[in-house]
Amino acid sequence: MADTPPGAPGAPQSRSEKRHQSHIGSTYAAFIKHLSEVGKLDAGLAECAAVSVVNALLHRIHPDEAKDLQAQLPRKLLDFLPKEEAQKPGRILGKSRDDFLRAVAEDLRKDISEVEPIVRAVFLGLREHISEGEAQDVESNLSRDLQDLWRRTQ
Repeated sequence: MADTPPGAPGAPQSRSEKRHQSHIGSTYAAFIKHLSEVGKLDAGLAECAAVSVVNALLHRIHPDEAKDLQAQLPRKLLDFLPKEEAQKPGRILGKSRDDFLRAVAEDLRKDISEVEPIVRAVFLGLREHISEGEAQDVESNLSRDLQDLWRRTQ
């Protein structure tokens, strides 16, 4: 029976790999905990909202900017984003605030009237997690009414 090569699925992890995985998990857990506190959301909703709002946001900004934003987000959050070819960052799915809120409402299976406070909470958590320069870059890629929503989290 041959040994499983390091890094292959099912292979034992080195201490360094275990520490790395632990760091990824703790960074994500801290991010979700912060969203829960900021938005007064239960952890499950905060997690679903983070995925939905980030996914919607990535589809409304330029692909290069989407990559820059993704580089500053918890890696585990990125693992939860859809991977389908049709879900490429930067693909505009309606530019308006209402389109954005509608997309999040559909994802979360909530009425559109319920999601604005959730989106604000996630935007606030994102703004506090990323650099100020990145926050400004994201804002400059949004439509005016979405910029207003992004700014109202300050």
